[in-house]
Amino acid sequence: MKVSGGKAVVEVMMKEGVKKAFCVPGESYLGVMDAIFEQPEIELISARHEGGASFMAEGYAKSSGEVGVCMATRGVGATNLAIGIHTASQDSTPLVALIGQVERPFKEKEAFQEVNLTGFFSHICKWTVEIDRVERIPELLHRAFHIARSGRPGPVLVALPHDMLEDEAEMIRYPSYRSLPPQPHMEDVKKIVETVQKAERPVLIAGGGVIRAQATPLLVQFAEAVQIPVVTAFRRYDAFPNLHPCYAGWLGFGTPKFLLDAIRDADVVVALGTRFSQVGTQDYTLLSESTKLIHVDISPDIFGKVYAPSLAIEADAKAFLQQALQATSSQPVVSSNKRVKQLHDEYIEFSEVKADYSENYVDMDGLMYDIVSLLPKDTIITNDAGNFFGWLSRYYRFEHENTYIGPTSGAMGYGLPAAIGAKLAQTHKTVVSFSGDGGFMMTLQEIETAVRYRIPIISIVVNNNIYGTIRTHQEMHFPNRVIGTDLSNPNFAELARLFGAHGEKVEKNIDFVPALQRAIASGLPAVIEVVTNPEILSVGQDKKKIKERMVYNK
Repeated sequence: MKVSGGKAVVEVMMKEGVKKAFCVPGESYLGVMDAIFEQPEIELISARHEGGASFMAEGYAKSSGEVGVCMATRGVGATNLAIGIHTASQDSTPLVALIGQVERPFKEKEAFQEVNLTGFFSHICKWTVEIDRVERIPELLHRAFHIARSGRPGPVLVALPHDMLEDEAEMIRYPSYRSLPPQPHMEDVKKIVETVQKAERPVLIAGGGVIRAQATPLLVQFAEAVQIPVVTAFRRYDAFPNLHPCYAGWLGFGTPKFLLDAIRDADVVVALGTRFSQVGTQDYTLLSESTKLIHVDISPDIFGKVYAPSLAIEADAKAFLQQALQATSSQPVVSSNKRVKQLHDEYIEFSEVKADYSENYVDMDGLMYDIVSLLPKDTIITNDAGNFFGWLSRYYRFEHENTYIGPTSGAMGYGLPAAIGAKLAQTHKTVVSFSGDGGFMMTLQEIETAVRYRIPIISIVVNNNIYGTIRTHQEMHFPNRVIGTDLSNPNFAELARLFGAHGEKVEKNIDFVPALQRAIASGLPAVIEVVTNPEILSVGQDKKKIKERMVYNK
Protein backbone atom coordinates (compact mmCIF):
# COMPACT_ATOMS: atom_id res chain seq x y z
CA MET A 1 0.00 0.00 0.00
CA LYS A 2 1.28 3.45 -0.89
CA VAL A 3 1.74 5.99 1.89
CA SER A 4 2.62 9.67 1.83
CA GLY A 5 5.97 11.04 2.89
CA GLY A 6 4.41 12.66 5.96
CA LYS A 7 2.94 9.34 7.11
CA ALA A 8 6.21 7.53 6.42
CA VAL A 9 8.05 9.99 8.68
CA VAL A 10 5.62 9.40 11.52
CA GLU A 11 5.76 5.61 11.05
CA VAL A 12 9.52 5.80 11.64
CA MET A 13 9.00 8.03 14.68
CA MET A 14 6.61 5.42 16.10
CA LYS A 15 9.11 2.61 15.55
CA GLU A 16 11.83 4.69 17.20
CA GLY A 17 9.68 5.08 20.31
CA VAL A 18 9.10 8.83 20.00
CA LYS A 19 6.49 9.94 22.52
CA LYS A 20 6.93 13.74 22.41
CA ALA A 21 7.78 16.04 19.54
CA PHE A 22 8.38 19.76 20.02
CA CYS A 23 7.72 22.31 17.31
CA VAL A 24 6.46 25.61 16.04
CA PRO A 25 3.95 24.69 13.29
CA GLY A 26 5.10 25.39 9.74
CA GLU A 27 3.55 25.15 6.30
CA SER A 28 6.47 23.22 4.85
CA TYR A 29 5.99 20.14 7.03
CA LEU A 30 2.22 20.10 7.50
CA GLY A 31 2.20 16.57 6.09
CA VAL A 32 4.12 15.36 9.14
CA MET A 33 1.88 17.24 11.56
CA ASP A 34 -1.24 15.81 9.89
CA ALA A 35 0.12 12.28 10.22
CA ILE A 36 0.83 12.86 13.95
CA PHE A 37 -2.86 13.83 14.32
CA GLU A 38 -3.71 10.16 13.66
CA GLN A 39 -1.20 8.84 16.21
CA PRO A 40 -2.24 9.57 19.82
CA GLU A 41 0.92 7.79 21.03
CA ILE A 42 2.93 10.85 19.97
CA GLU A 43 2.13 14.10 21.72
CA LEU A 44 2.91 17.21 19.69
CA ILE A 45 4.01 20.11 21.90
CA SER A 46 3.54 23.36 20.02
CA ALA A 47 5.87 26.03 21.43
CA ARG A 48 5.88 29.80 20.96
CA HIS A 49 9.38 30.05 19.47
CA GLU A 50 11.62 27.54 17.72
CA GLY A 51 14.44 28.26 20.17
CA GLY A 52 12.12 27.26 23.00
CA ALA A 53 11.03 24.13 21.12
CA SER A 54 14.64 23.04 20.58
CA PHE A 55 15.50 23.59 24.25
CA MET A 56 12.42 21.58 25.27
CA ALA A 57 13.48 18.68 23.05
CA GLU A 58 17.07 18.85 24.35
CA GLY A 59 15.92 18.94 28.00
CA TYR A 60 13.47 16.10 27.33
CA ALA A 61 16.26 13.99 25.80
CA LYS A 62 18.53 14.51 28.79
CA SER A 63 15.79 13.72 31.29
CA SER A 64 14.32 10.72 29.46
CA GLY A 65 17.52 9.21 28.11
CA GLU A 66 15.85 8.95 24.70
CA VAL A 67 16.32 10.84 21.44
CA GLY A 68 14.68 14.27 21.53
CA VAL A 69 12.70 15.39 18.47
CA CYS A 70 12.08 18.97 17.38
CA MET A 71 10.53 20.27 14.18
CA ALA A 72 10.47 23.58 12.36
CA THR A 73 9.77 25.08 9.00
CA ARG A 74 12.46 25.92 6.45
CA GLY A 75 14.94 28.85 6.65
CA VAL A 76 13.36 31.13 9.24
CA GLY A 77 12.19 28.37 11.59
CA ALA A 78 15.32 26.27 11.18
CA THR A 79 17.68 29.10 12.00
CA ASN A 80 15.68 29.90 15.14
CA LEU A 81 16.06 26.23 16.05
CA ALA A 82 19.85 26.43 15.77
CA ILE A 83 20.52 27.42 19.39
CA GLY A 84 19.11 24.15 20.71
CA ILE A 85 20.93 22.15 18.06
CA HIS A 86 24.20 23.81 19.04
CA THR A 87 23.46 23.07 22.71
CA ALA A 88 22.82 19.41 21.87
CA SER A 89 26.12 19.31 19.98
CA GLN A 90 28.21 20.69 22.84
CA ASP A 91 26.28 18.67 25.45
CA SER A 92 26.39 15.37 23.50
CA THR A 93 22.58 15.12 23.57
CA PRO A 94 20.79 12.82 21.10
CA LEU A 95 18.46 14.97 19.03
CA VAL A 96 16.75 14.66 15.65
CA ALA A 97 15.61 17.92 14.04
CA LEU A 98 13.03 17.48 11.27
CA ILE A 99 12.97 20.56 9.05
CA GLY A 100 10.56 21.34 6.25
CA GLN A 101 12.35 22.45 3.08
CA VAL A 102 11.68 24.31 -0.15
CA GLU A 103 9.94 22.31 -2.90
CA ARG A 104 12.48 20.41 -4.97
CA PRO A 105 11.86 22.22 -8.31
CA PHE A 106 12.39 25.60 -6.60
CA LYS A 107 15.74 24.89 -4.99
CA GLU A 108 18.75 27.11 -5.65
CA LYS A 109 16.53 29.93 -6.94
CA GLU A 110 16.53 31.87 -3.69
CA ALA A 111 13.02 30.56 -3.10
CA PHE A 112 10.83 31.73 -0.25
CA GLN A 113 12.69 31.14 3.04
CA GLU A 114 15.30 29.01 1.28
CA VAL A 115 18.43 27.98 3.17
CA ASN A 116 20.85 25.20 2.29
CA LEU A 117 19.97 23.33 5.47
CA THR A 118 22.48 20.48 5.19
CA GLY A 119 25.32 22.93 4.60
CA PHE A 120 24.18 25.47 7.19
CA PHE A 121 24.02 22.92 10.02
CA SER A 122 26.79 20.53 8.92
CA HIS A 123 29.42 21.66 11.44
CA ILE A 124 27.14 21.55 14.51
CA CYS A 125 25.46 18.23 13.73
CA LYS A 126 26.74 14.67 13.68
CA TRP A 127 25.02 14.23 10.34
CA THR A 128 22.81 16.27 8.02
CA VAL A 129 20.73 14.82 5.23
CA GLU A 130 18.03 15.96 2.83
CA ILE A 131 15.59 13.25 1.80
CA ASP A 132 14.62 13.98 -1.81
CA ARG A 133 12.84 10.69 -2.60
CA VAL A 134 9.87 9.59 -0.55
CA GLU A 135 10.71 5.88 -0.70
CA ARG A 136 14.01 6.54 1.11
CA ILE A 137 12.39 7.98 4.24
CA PRO A 138 12.45 4.74 6.29
CA GLU A 139 16.07 4.01 5.42
CA LEU A 140 17.47 7.48 6.04
CA LEU A 141 15.33 8.49 9.01
CA HIS A 142 16.08 5.30 10.95
CA ARG A 143 19.74 5.98 10.23
CA ALA A 144 19.32 9.52 11.59
CA PHE A 145 17.99 8.21 14.92
CA HIS A 146 20.78 5.62 15.09
CA ILE A 147 23.51 8.21 14.50
CA ALA A 148 21.97 10.61 17.03
CA ARG A 149 22.11 8.09 19.89
CA SER A 150 25.17 5.98 19.00
CA GLY A 151 28.78 6.61 19.98
CA ARG A 152 29.09 10.10 21.38
CA PRO A 153 25.43 11.20 21.03
CA GLY A 154 24.52 14.43 19.28
CA PRO A 155 22.11 16.20 16.95
CA VAL A 156 21.15 15.09 13.45
CA LEU A 157 19.27 17.33 11.02
CA VAL A 158 16.89 15.89 8.43
CA ALA A 159 15.58 18.23 5.71
CA LEU A 160 12.20 17.25 4.24
CA PRO A 161 11.17 19.03 1.02
CA HIS A 162 7.55 20.16 1.15
CA ASP A 163 6.51 18.43 -2.08
CA MET A 164 8.34 15.20 -1.16
CA LEU A 165 6.20 14.87 1.97
CA GLU A 166 3.12 14.86 -0.26
CA ASP A 167 4.45 12.20 -2.65
CA GLU A 168 3.26 8.63 -2.18
CA ALA A 169 5.13 5.36 -2.61
CA GLU A 170 5.24 1.80 -1.40
CA MET A 171 7.71 1.69 1.47
CA ILE A 172 10.25 -0.93 2.44
CA ARG A 173 9.91 -1.08 6.21
CA TYR A 174 13.06 -0.96 8.32
CA PRO A 175 13.36 -1.84 12.00
CA SER A 176 14.79 0.48 14.63
CA TYR A 177 18.33 -0.68 15.30
CA ARG A 178 21.00 -0.05 17.89
CA SER A 179 24.70 -0.85 17.93
CA LEU A 180 26.46 -2.20 20.98
CA PRO A 181 28.83 0.29 22.61
CA PRO A 182 32.55 -0.44 22.29
CA GLN A 183 33.94 -2.77 24.94
CA PRO A 184 37.39 -2.33 26.47
CA HIS A 185 40.02 -5.04 26.51
CA MET A 186 40.41 -6.52 29.97
CA GLU A 187 44.20 -6.29 29.84
CA ASP A 188 43.99 -2.54 29.25
CA VAL A 189 41.54 -2.14 32.09
CA LYS A 190 43.84 -4.07 34.42
CA LYS A 191 46.69 -1.71 33.49
CA ILE A 192 44.53 1.27 34.42
CA VAL A 193 43.51 -0.21 37.75
CA GLU A 194 47.12 -1.09 38.54
CA THR A 195 48.27 2.42 37.58
CA VAL A 196 45.61 4.06 39.74
CA GLN A 197 46.39 1.88 42.74
CA LYS A 198 50.11 2.58 42.49
CA ALA A 199 49.58 6.31 42.07
CA GLU A 200 50.22 8.61 45.01
CA ARG A 201 47.84 11.40 43.97
CA PRO A 202 45.25 10.06 41.50
CA VAL A 203 42.08 11.93 40.49
CA LEU A 204 39.10 10.78 38.43
CA ILE A 205 37.09 13.27 36.35
CA ALA A 206 33.55 12.04 35.57
CA GLY A 207 31.76 13.53 32.58
CA GLY A 208 28.55 13.25 30.61
CA GLY A 209 29.47 9.78 29.37
CA VAL A 210 28.92 8.47 32.90
CA ILE A 211 25.45 10.04 33.02
CA ARG A 212 24.48 8.86 29.54
CA ALA A 213 25.56 5.28 30.31
CA GLN A 214 23.69 5.35 33.65
CA ALA A 215 26.96 4.27 35.22
CA THR A 216 26.96 6.34 38.43
CA PRO A 217 26.31 3.38 40.78
CA LEU A 218 29.25 1.52 39.24
CA LEU A 219 31.45 4.59 39.52
CA VAL A 220 30.60 4.85 43.21
CA GLN A 221 31.68 1.23 43.72
CA PHE A 222 34.89 1.79 41.77
CA ALA A 223 35.80 4.96 43.66
CA GLU A 224 35.26 3.17 46.95
CA ALA A 225 37.29 0.15 45.84
CA VAL A 226 40.38 2.11 44.77
CA GLN A 227 39.85 5.12 47.06
CA ILE A 228 40.14 7.77 44.36
CA PRO A 229 38.71 11.28 44.65
CA VAL A 230 36.05 11.95 42.02
CA VAL A 231 35.54 15.34 40.36
CA THR A 232 32.57 16.04 38.10
CA ALA A 233 33.17 17.78 34.77
CA PHE A 234 31.65 21.12 33.79
CA ARG A 235 27.90 21.06 34.46
CA ARG A 236 27.85 17.31 35.06
CA TYR A 237 27.16 17.66 38.79
CA ASP A 238 24.95 14.59 39.10
CA ALA A 239 27.50 12.18 37.59
CA PHE A 240 28.53 11.38 41.18
CA PRO A 241 26.64 11.90 44.47
CA ASN A 242 28.02 15.10 45.96
CA LEU A 243 27.78 13.95 49.58
CA HIS A 244 29.69 10.72 48.97
CA PRO A 245 33.04 10.64 50.86
CA CYS A 246 34.96 10.28 47.57
CA TYR A 247 33.47 13.41 46.00
CA ALA A 248 35.95 16.27 45.71
CA GLY A 249 33.95 18.89 43.77
CA TRP A 250 33.19 20.14 40.29
CA LEU A 251 34.94 21.85 37.40
CA GLY A 252 33.72 25.05 35.76
CA PHE A 253 33.24 28.69 36.64
CA GLY A 254 34.26 29.32 40.24
CA THR A 255 36.01 26.02 40.91
CA PRO A 256 37.84 26.45 44.23
CA LYS A 257 41.61 26.74 44.25
CA PHE A 258 42.12 23.68 46.47
CA LEU A 259 40.56 21.47 43.80
CA LEU A 260 42.43 22.99 40.87
CA ASP A 261 45.68 22.59 42.82
CA ALA A 262 44.85 18.94 43.59
CA ILE A 263 44.27 18.16 39.91
CA ARG A 264 47.36 20.01 38.73
CA ASP A 265 49.36 18.15 41.39
CA ALA A 266 47.90 14.76 40.46
CA ASP A 267 50.32 12.15 39.14
CA VAL A 268 47.47 10.23 37.43
CA VAL A 269 44.20 11.62 36.08
CA VAL A 270 41.50 9.28 34.82
CA ALA A 271 39.11 11.12 32.50
CA LEU A 272 35.93 9.07 32.17
CA GLY A 273 33.43 10.12 29.52
CA THR A 274 34.49 13.76 29.24
CA ARG A 275 35.80 15.90 26.39
CA PHE A 276 37.82 18.46 28.43
CA SER A 277 35.83 21.63 27.74
CA GLN A 278 37.39 25.09 27.73
CA VAL A 279 35.46 26.12 30.85
CA GLY A 280 36.15 22.92 32.77
CA THR A 281 39.87 23.06 32.07
CA GLN A 282 40.23 26.77 32.95
CA ASP A 283 41.11 27.67 29.36
CA TYR A 284 42.98 24.39 28.84
CA THR A 285 45.39 24.93 31.72
CA LEU A 286 44.11 22.19 34.04
CA LEU A 287 46.60 19.37 33.57
CA SER A 288 50.33 19.71 34.03
CA GLU A 289 52.88 18.20 31.64
CA SER A 290 53.98 15.70 34.24
CA THR A 291 50.48 14.27 34.77
CA LYS A 292 49.81 10.84 33.35
CA LEU A 293 46.39 10.99 31.62
CA ILE A 294 44.22 7.94 31.16
CA HIS A 295 41.32 8.84 28.89
CA VAL A 296 38.28 6.57 28.57
CA ASP A 297 35.59 7.67 26.14
CA ILE A 298 33.06 6.17 23.77
CA SER A 299 34.38 8.38 20.94
CA PRO A 300 38.00 8.02 19.77
CA ASP A 301 37.72 11.46 18.13
CA ILE A 302 38.04 12.97 21.63
CA PHE A 303 41.49 11.56 22.32
CA GLY A 304 44.30 14.07 21.98
CA LYS A 305 41.95 16.91 21.07
CA VAL A 306 42.98 18.82 24.20
CA TYR A 307 45.44 16.64 26.12
CA ALA A 308 47.47 13.74 24.80
CA PRO A 309 46.69 10.62 26.87
CA SER A 310 49.26 8.13 28.10
CA LEU A 311 46.61 5.48 27.56
CA ALA A 312 43.36 5.91 25.62
CA ILE A 313 40.54 3.40 25.76
CA GLU A 314 37.55 3.57 23.42
CA ALA A 315 34.76 2.28 25.61
CA ASP A 316 31.35 3.00 27.05
CA ALA A 317 31.71 4.23 30.64
CA LYS A 318 29.48 1.48 31.99
CA ALA A 319 31.37 -1.29 30.18
CA PHE A 320 34.68 0.08 31.41
CA LEU A 321 33.54 0.28 35.02
CA GLN A 322 32.11 -3.23 34.96
CA GLN A 323 35.49 -4.61 33.95
CA ALA A 324 37.37 -2.27 36.27
CA LEU A 325 35.40 -3.60 39.23
CA GLN A 326 36.33 -7.13 38.24
CA ALA A 327 39.97 -6.09 38.08
CA THR A 328 39.86 -4.49 41.53
CA SER A 329 38.40 -7.55 43.26
CA SER A 330 41.81 -9.17 43.68
CA GLN A 331 43.87 -6.01 43.97
CA PRO A 332 44.82 -4.46 47.31
CA VAL A 333 43.97 -0.81 47.93
CA VAL A 334 47.14 1.27 47.90
CA SER A 335 45.72 4.81 47.85
CA SER A 336 45.43 6.61 51.13
CA ASN A 337 42.04 7.50 52.59
CA LYS A 338 43.54 10.65 54.11
CA ARG A 339 43.82 12.55 50.83
CA VAL A 340 40.33 11.51 49.68
CA LYS A 341 38.88 12.61 53.01
CA GLN A 342 40.73 15.90 52.99
CA LEU A 343 39.45 16.83 49.51
CA HIS A 344 35.88 15.90 50.40
CA ASP A 345 36.06 17.85 53.66
CA GLU A 346 37.31 20.89 51.76
CA TYR A 347 34.44 20.56 49.29
CA ILE A 348 31.90 20.32 52.14
CA GLU A 349 33.33 23.42 53.76
CA PHE A 350 33.34 25.29 50.44
CA SER A 351 29.72 24.34 49.65
CA GLU A 352 28.28 25.03 53.12
CA VAL A 353 25.63 27.70 52.64
CA LYS A 354 24.80 30.32 55.27
CA ALA A 355 21.34 31.54 56.20
CA ASP A 356 22.17 35.16 55.38
CA TYR A 357 18.96 37.14 55.00
CA SER A 358 18.31 40.70 53.91
CA GLU A 359 15.43 43.12 54.40
CA ASN A 360 16.20 45.33 51.41
CA TYR A 361 16.86 42.69 48.75
CA VAL A 362 16.88 38.91 48.53
CA ASP A 363 20.31 37.76 49.68
CA MET A 364 21.32 34.90 47.35
CA ASP A 365 23.11 33.02 50.13
CA GLY A 366 19.92 32.95 52.18
CA LEU A 367 17.89 32.03 49.10
CA MET A 368 20.11 29.01 48.46
CA TYR A 369 19.90 28.03 52.12
CA ASP A 370 16.11 27.90 51.84
CA ILE A 371 16.18 26.07 48.50
CA VAL A 372 18.55 23.42 49.80
CA SER A 373 16.43 22.99 52.93
CA LEU A 374 13.04 22.84 51.21
CA LEU A 375 13.28 21.15 47.81
CA PRO A 376 12.97 17.35 47.58
CA LYS A 377 16.36 15.72 47.00
CA ASP A 378 15.22 14.24 43.67
CA THR A 379 14.17 17.63 42.29
CA ILE A 380 15.36 18.22 38.72
CA ILE A 381 17.21 21.52 38.39
CA THR A 382 17.58 23.35 35.07
CA ASN A 383 19.26 26.67 34.51
CA ASP A 384 20.13 29.50 32.18
CA ALA A 385 23.56 31.02 31.81
CA GLY A 386 24.34 33.93 34.10
CA ASN A 387 26.27 35.01 37.20
CA PHE A 388 23.35 33.96 39.42
CA PHE A 389 24.35 30.39 38.63
CA GLY A 390 27.49 30.75 40.76
CA TRP A 391 25.35 30.39 43.89
CA LEU A 392 23.59 27.30 42.57
CA SER A 393 26.77 25.52 41.47
CA ARG A 394 28.55 26.25 44.74
CA TYR A 395 25.81 25.52 47.27
CA TYR A 396 23.40 23.02 45.75
CA ARG A 397 24.59 19.46 46.40
CA PHE A 398 23.27 16.95 43.89
CA GLU A 399 22.67 13.68 45.67
CA HIS A 400 20.77 11.68 43.04
CA GLU A 401 21.23 10.74 39.39
CA ASN A 402 19.30 12.53 36.67
CA THR A 403 18.62 15.64 38.75
CA TYR A 404 20.58 18.28 36.82
CA ILE A 405 19.96 19.56 33.29
CA GLY A 406 22.01 22.53 32.18
CA PRO A 407 23.73 23.77 29.02
CA THR A 408 27.49 23.35 28.77
CA SER A 409 27.09 25.63 25.76
CA GLY A 410 26.20 28.50 28.11
CA ALA A 411 22.99 29.23 26.20
CA MET A 412 20.73 31.92 27.64
CA GLY A 413 16.99 31.27 27.60
CA TYR A 414 17.52 27.56 28.30
CA GLY A 415 16.13 27.17 31.84
CA LEU A 416 12.35 27.51 31.37
CA PRO A 417 11.88 25.49 28.15
CA ALA A 418 14.34 22.81 29.29
CA ALA A 419 12.31 22.49 32.50
CA ILE A 420 9.18 21.93 30.42
CA GLY A 421 10.93 19.15 28.50
CA ALA A 422 12.30 17.59 31.69
CA LYS A 423 8.91 17.65 33.41
CA LEU A 424 7.27 15.93 30.44
CA ALA A 425 9.88 13.17 30.72
CA GLN A 426 9.74 12.86 34.55
CA THR A 427 6.18 13.86 35.46
CA HIS A 428 6.49 12.55 39.02
CA LYS A 429 9.40 14.83 39.94
CA THR A 430 9.52 18.45 41.02
CA VAL A 431 11.24 20.49 38.30
CA VAL A 432 12.70 23.92 39.08
CA SER A 433 14.42 26.23 36.61
CA PHE A 434 16.78 29.07 37.55
CA SER A 435 17.18 32.09 35.30
CA GLY A 436 18.47 35.61 35.46
CA ASP A 437 16.25 38.38 34.20
CA GLY A 438 18.29 38.60 30.99
CA GLY A 439 17.97 34.93 30.08
CA PHE A 440 14.37 34.60 31.25
CA MET A 441 13.21 37.37 28.91
CA MET A 442 14.58 35.41 25.96
CA THR A 443 12.09 32.53 26.24
CA LEU A 444 9.47 33.69 28.78
CA GLN A 445 6.77 33.25 26.13
CA GLU A 446 7.02 29.52 26.87
CA ILE A 447 5.14 30.17 30.11
CA GLU A 448 2.08 30.09 27.88
CA THR A 449 3.16 26.70 26.51
CA ALA A 450 3.44 25.35 30.05
CA VAL A 451 0.00 26.75 30.92
CA ARG A 452 -1.64 25.39 27.77
CA TYR A 453 -0.30 21.87 28.31
CA ARG A 454 -0.69 22.02 32.12
CA ILE A 455 3.01 21.42 32.86
CA PRO A 456 3.62 22.52 36.48
CA ILE A 457 7.23 23.64 36.49
CA ILE A 458 8.60 26.34 38.81
CA SER A 459 10.75 29.14 37.38
CA ILE A 460 12.87 31.15 39.79
CA VAL A 461 13.92 34.43 38.17
CA VAL A 462 16.83 36.26 39.78
CA ASN A 463 16.21 39.88 38.87
CA ASN A 464 18.86 42.58 39.26
CA ASN A 465 18.01 44.49 36.05
CA ILE A 466 21.46 43.76 34.62
CA TYR A 467 23.14 41.43 32.19
CA GLY A 468 25.16 40.30 35.20
CA THR A 469 27.87 38.13 33.64
CA ILE A 470 28.72 40.71 31.01
CA ARG A 471 28.62 43.51 33.58
CA THR A 472 31.13 41.59 35.70
CA HIS A 473 33.53 41.27 32.75
CA GLN A 474 32.86 44.90 31.85
CA GLU A 475 33.79 46.11 35.32
CA MET A 476 36.89 43.92 35.26
CA HIS A 477 38.25 44.91 31.85
CA PHE A 478 36.70 48.36 31.31
CA PRO A 479 36.00 49.81 34.79
CA ASN A 480 33.55 52.71 35.11
CA ARG A 481 32.60 52.42 31.42
CA VAL A 482 29.18 50.76 31.63
CA ILE A 483 27.42 50.40 28.30
CA GLY A 484 24.69 48.07 27.10
CA THR A 485 24.31 45.99 30.28
CA ASP A 486 21.58 47.90 32.15
CA LEU A 487 18.08 46.47 31.76
CA SER A 488 14.51 47.31 32.67
CA ASN A 489 11.97 44.59 33.31
CA PRO A 490 8.27 44.03 33.77
CA ASN A 491 6.84 42.63 36.97
CA PHE A 492 7.49 38.97 36.17
CA ALA A 493 4.96 37.75 38.75
CA GLU A 494 2.19 39.84 37.21
CA LEU A 495 3.21 38.73 33.76
CA ALA A 496 3.01 35.07 34.83
CA ARG A 497 -0.51 35.61 36.18
CA LEU A 498 -1.57 37.21 32.88
CA PHE A 499 -0.47 34.03 31.14
CA GLY A 500 -2.58 31.98 33.57
CA ALA A 501 0.36 30.78 35.68
CA HIS A 502 1.02 31.26 39.39
CA GLY A 503 3.16 34.36 40.02
CA GLU A 504 5.02 35.63 43.10
CA LYS A 505 7.40 38.53 43.61
CA VAL A 506 9.83 38.30 46.53
CA GLU A 507 11.78 41.36 47.68
CA LYS A 508 13.19 40.08 50.99
CA ASN A 509 14.32 36.66 52.13
CA ILE A 510 11.65 36.05 54.76
CA ASP A 511 9.00 35.94 52.02
CA PHE A 512 10.67 33.33 49.82
CA VAL A 513 9.76 30.07 51.58
CA PRO A 514 6.01 30.85 51.77
CA ALA A 515 6.11 31.89 48.10
CA LEU A 516 7.80 28.63 47.08
CA GLN A 517 5.33 26.60 49.13
CA ARG A 518 2.39 28.38 47.50
CA ALA A 519 3.90 27.84 44.06
CA ILE A 520 4.27 24.09 44.66
CA ALA A 521 0.76 23.83 46.13
CA SER A 522 -0.82 25.69 43.20
CA GLY A 523 -0.30 22.79 40.80
CA LEU A 524 0.24 25.38 38.07
CA PRO A 525 3.28 26.52 36.16
CA ALA A 526 4.78 29.10 38.48
CA VAL A 527 7.15 32.04 38.34
CA ILE A 528 8.88 33.36 41.46
CA GLU A 529 10.71 36.61 40.85
CA VAL A 530 13.38 37.36 43.44
CA VAL A 531 14.78 40.89 43.52
CA THR A 532 18.50 40.95 44.27
CA ASN A 533 21.11 43.62 44.94
CA PRO A 534 22.62 44.79 41.62
CA GLU A 535 25.88 45.57 43.46
CA ILE A 536 26.38 41.90 44.32
CA LEU A 537 27.09 40.22 41.00
CA SER A 538 29.04 37.12 42.02
CA VAL A 539 29.02 34.53 44.76
CA GLY A 540 31.62 35.14 47.45
CA GLN A 541 31.74 38.92 47.12
CA ASP A 542 32.44 40.83 50.35
CA LYS A 543 28.92 41.96 51.24
CA LYS A 544 30.14 44.10 54.13
CA LYS A 545 32.30 46.22 51.82
CA ILE A 546 29.47 46.56 49.33
CA LYS A 547 27.09 47.70 52.07
CA GLU A 548 29.62 50.27 53.29
CA ARG A 549 30.10 51.55 49.75
CA MET A 550 26.36 51.86 49.21
CA VAL A 551 25.98 53.84 52.45
CA TYR A 552 28.90 56.09 51.46
CA ASN A 553 27.44 56.74 47.98
CA LYS A 554 24.15 57.83 49.53
